[in-house]
Amino acid sequence: MGNAVSLPYKDRFFELRFESIGGLGAHVGGQLLAKAAVLRMGLNGAHFSSYGSEKKGSPVKSFIRLGPPGKLIRTSAPVETPDVVVVFHRALLADPATTAGLRAGGTLIFTGPPDEVPDGLARLPRTAKIIRIDAQRIAAEENSRPNAVLIGTLAQAVPFFDGDILLHALNDQFSHKHPDVAAGNAAAFCRGMAEFELLPGAGQADGDVPVIRSDPLWGYETAPPGGIILNAGSTAWNDLSTSRTGWLPVLDADKCIHCGMCDMVCPDLCLVWHAEDNQPVPAATKLVGVDYRYCKGCLRCIETCPTSAMTREPETPGLAAQLNKPLFPQLVS
Repeated sequence: MGNAVSLPYKDRFFELRFESIGGLGAHVGGQLLAKAAVLRMGLNGAHFSSYGSEKKGSPVKSFIRLGPPGKLIRTSAPVETPDVVVVFHRALLADPATTAGLRAGGTLIFTGPPDEVPDGLARLPRTAKIIRIDAQRIAAEENSRPNAVLIGTLAQAVPFFDGDILLHALNDQFSHKHPDVAAGNAAAFCRGMAEFELLPGAGQADGDVPVIRSDPLWGYETAPPGGIILNAGSTAWNDLSTSRTGWLPVLDADKCIHCGMCDMVCPDLCLVWHAEDNQPVPAATKLVGVDYRYCKGCLRCIETCPTSAMTREPETPGLAAQLNKPLFPQLVS
């Protein structure tokens, strides 16, 4: 164990919360950070994650709590008032719960392309440090994952984190089991340290961000009735767009032969078909595009298309809205 570093607070823990979806490495990233803090930085630390089904696209929260060697951690409660929030998918910023509880002097790190300032940032404190890094693009270029990039940015943004220590921890985590990805992870980490942008003036609020809790807390008198799905994921109101990890399937209508192979493998039935001039169906039914509200970006349609009419394209801001073909026009405001 190394010598303990000095934390900025003596009367409380230093707390971090990773907000993500499955498949981006938030759980492993939180585990790695806490392990490095305990074994290499001499701190007390605790980590755990909260998630539902272990699959790509499902919500994930990862919590890290750090304290000096003499301060025992006797709680495993979720981190409600974090000093740092790291957001692994920019679409999560639309939900106020993502940044809930961030302290006025805290730090937000989020992944996003250059020049994008999501609307959700305005609810953050004026005094918070807000950092943008295009983690998904960097990870794709380095054959890595966004967690390596974001931990690199975190190492640069938080003064008591040592970049060399975290990089060594990252290398140790993968060099034995996955040596083929170790070099890419190291490159992604170093780019995360160097390529981030500070966004002064993005926050417009005063004081800490309010904590969001369920109200009332569920107990034996307030728990919902069993056997009832209150918010079914298969309804027309469901939105899977947050599940995508940086890529969209895009239709080239000139190459499409309307064979329906893509529709056979699409798990979410998000492909949009129209019959021309009220002619008999299915003889005149043509594929016209994708309703990206229901597309989680699995890209099976691309793998199946016999004419390469479906291609994988980076999801730049506004692209899904520009290309979207609604399955349910009556839901579009």
